[in-house]
Amino acid sequence: MEDERLSVRKIVIAGVLSAIAILLGSTRLGFIPVPTPAANATIMHVPAIVGGVLEGWVVGGIVGTIFGLFSFIQAEVPMFKDPLVAILPRIFIGIAAFLGYRALRRLTAPWMLLFAAILLGLAAVFAYDVGQSSLWLAALVAVLSLAGIGVLVYLILKGESDVAALAVAAALGTMTNTGLVLGMGVLRGYMAPNVAWVVAVSHGIPEIIVAAIITVAVVVTWKRVETGRGEAR
Repeated sequence: MEDERLSVRKIVIAGVLSAIAILLGSTRLGFIPVPTPAANATIMHVPAIVGGVLEGWVVGGIVGTIFGLFSFIQAEVPMFKDPLVAILPRIFIGIAAFLGYRALRRLTAPWMLLFAAILLGLAAVFAYDVGQSSLWLAALVAVLSLAGIGVLVYLILKGESDVAALAVAAALGTMTNTGLVLGMGVLRGYMAPNVAWVVAVSHGIPEIIVAAIITVAVVVTWKRVETGRGEAR
């Protein structure tokens, strides 16, 4: 009976989060203004991240698939009329977030700090690579990466490793969405690699930041509500 109730819970949450993703996609609510050349950060993929973190890879995969189907049905650009671009990559958003969160939340503070140091190194290499073609993009990558990793280290040192894991999981889910969609777009011949690279940096970074903030706020609040219900019983 417990498994059945759990299954019903997952179905309900998957349905609610899918509806939210569709609402965000069909209104301007899914676009957050940001002070970057991208102008807006999209958050339609965030429900898939939240679903993966809260309820596991199955729910995350379902919500991501619904998001992809909606994107495919609503598409006006040829690239997103291709199901291999619009649907397939979105399946893995919540799955990546789930795997990242499950792995990171079990790490102790020293291991989390080591992970942050590795991220810093990767960000430096990434910024250098971007700088070969665009100095302003490299500067943007460097500043935002340092700020993000600085916040991550602060959370770890404050004993908020779970919150740090949530933020990284949101980043992984967002990078999965951006990277796989653009990568598939390049493979299918819809855009040139250099164009995809610029879009990935200018859109991906603000979307990572916004997704991390929203995911942490939603999941932490949800867990506190559930904890309160448990104590009330």
